[in-house]
Amino acid sequence: MVNAAPAVYRCGLTDSSRWREFQLRPDDIVISVPSKCGTTWMQMICALLIFQTPDLPTALTTLSPWLDMFLRPIADVTRTLDAQQHRRFIKTHTPLDGLPQLPGVVYVVVGRDPRDVAVSMAYHRPNLDDKVIHRLLASGDQAPTDPPTKPERPASTRERVLRWIDDPRPATENLDSLRTVVHHLGQAWERRNEPAVILLHHADLSRDLAGQMRRLADRLGIHVPRKQWPALIEAATFTSMRAKAHQLAPDERLGLFTSNSAFFRSGKPGQWREVLNDADLAAYDSLIRSLANPDFVDWAENGTHSS
Repeated sequence: MVNAAPAVYRCGLTDSSRWREFQLRPDDIVISVPSKCGTTWMQMICALLIFQTPDLPTALTTLSPWLDMFLRPIADVTRTLDAQQHRRFIKTHTPLDGLPQLPGVVYVVVGRDPRDVAVSMAYHRPNLDDKVIHRLLASGDQAPTDPPTKPERPASTRERVLRWIDDPRPATENLDSLRTVVHHLGQAWERRNEPAVILLHHADLSRDLAGQMRRLADRLGIHVPRKQWPALIEAATFTSMRAKAHQLAPDERLGLFTSNSAFFRSGKPGQWREVLNDADLAAYDSLIRSLANPDFVDWAENGTHSS
């Protein structure tokens, strides 16, 4: 699939136009995942498959930088990636239509129940260190013309979740809402049978981590010796990753979080049951079914369909 004029997503901390400054290699892995759908988890899994050891050579954000996050100069990010000799795996929250397309490049997308995404985001945002972000915005020259503005944050988790669900802005203006997650995952769903697109789901990874890791290795053409698998699978568990929060948290080595360990607060499915009432869920169901077809909604909420 050729995308001669990628869409531009310039919102939050993302500026997808930065991809114009980067040269892909034919064997690159682009990890294109909406926020809080398992981006760091997939980065870790790819790192384990590529290096085939739980002991990574350096911090995960150095091995797999967030290319379109404008708090780091793009020249710094591209210099890091250009120097890498291993198979590269690059983080982005940009949907597929905003990314350059090159034959041989594989695009890995991970879905998650949008209700759990909403709850995870409600806990994630208060953990961001606004002082650090504001300082970086003020000192850098990489920010968009209109820096992101943060509306007053609702006090309760439920209110924050409902705001995320109801946000009407399009993906080009905001990448963190129900509509934009449907937009991002929907593109991958439509392309799920293409060899270049690997579509996974957070629920499937939770239910069968070993099987999903093996499936991904096969799709990426990576051979893992049988004796290596147990250690790699264990290193990809949520418990093991939380224990290495200092090395794995996606703060781009900028100190973006007040607590790195809090980033790995909970990876369990069904968190939304503790937050949303029946009326909330009915409104959510009506909205998501107005945005997408039933087969996609079923997969987005439950996983299990393979690509």
